[in-house]
Amino acid sequence: MGSESEADRERPAEQGARAPVAVVTGVAQGIGRQVAEVLAGEGYALVLADLREPTETLAAVREAGSEALSVVGDIASEADTATLADQVRERFGRVDVLVNNAGVSLLAPAEETTAEQWRRVLDVNLTGPFLLCRALGSLMLEAGTGSIVNVASIAGLRGIADRAAYNASKHGLIGLTRTLAAEWGGRGVRVNAVCPGWVKTGMDAADQASGGYTDTDIAEQVPMGRFAAPGDIAQAVAFLADPARSGFVNGVALPVDGGWTADAGWTSLRLRKR
Repeated sequence: MGSESEADRERPAEQGARAPVAVVTGVAQGIGRQVAEVLAGEGYALVLADLREPTETLAAVREAGSEALSVVGDIASEADTATLADQVRERFGRVDVLVNNAGVSLLAPAEETTAEQWRRVLDVNLTGPFLLCRALGSLMLEAGTGSIVNVASIAGLRGIADRAAYNASKHGLIGLTRTLAAEWGGRGVRVNAVCPGWVKTGMDAADQASGGYTDTDIAEQVPMGRFAAPGDIAQAVAFLADPARSGFVNGVALPVDGGWTADAGWTSLRLRKR
C-alpha cells in the first residue's frame, strides 16, 4: 500500500495517539465512507484504506476534527496489508478498531463463473480480511484489547441464486469471525460481523444494471419495505466497535436487514400487511 502524503507526515502524531484508532477499508464510497464519518464523529483517529485515494472521505473526516491517514493499496495483497500494518504501527503505535468493509460483488450463474472470477471475489472478500485480521489483530493482541468488525452480508446467512462466489466469501467471512472470536476473545480482542441486507450504494447500482433485480424486488422482500441506507450499517458497526456499548458482545453475525432473514413468509402475505 502506498505511503502517506507529505502533508500527512507533517501532522503531529501526538494528536492521533490520544484518540482511539480505527482502520477502515473500502472507504472511498458507500458503507465504508459512512462508517469513517460516523467514527470520526465519535472521536476516532482514522486510517482510511482503499484501492484509490479516498479524497472526499479524507476531507470529510478531517472536517469533523479527526486525525486521518490515507493508505492506498490492495487488501488482497499480503505485501500491501503488511505495509498498512507497518504504517499504523509507525504513526499511531496501536489500533483499537479494524473494520473490514472492502468487498466486490459478482452476479453470475455458478456454471458460468470462471475460476479467475471465483478467486478474485474470495481474495478480496475473505483472504483480504484474514490478512488484515492477522496483521492488525497482532497489534491488538499485544495491547490486550481491540475490536474487529467484519462487514459480511445476509448472503453469508442464506443462499441467494447467481452469487456462488459472493455467497461463499461471505459465509467464509462469518466463519472467520466466529473462529477468531473464540480464539482471541479471552485475550481481549472481540471479533464480530454485521450482515447488511440490500444497501443503496454504487455496488447496488452496478448489480441492478446487470438486470439481476429491481428496487421493487428488494422492497417487497424486506418487512420494513425499503433498502438499508449506508448510515444504518455504519451505526451498527459503531456499536460493535465501542467497548462501552458492546463490551461483552463477541462472535455475533448481526443482521442489519430490515427483517429479511427473520421472515419466512411469502410476498403476498407480506404485502397485505402494509
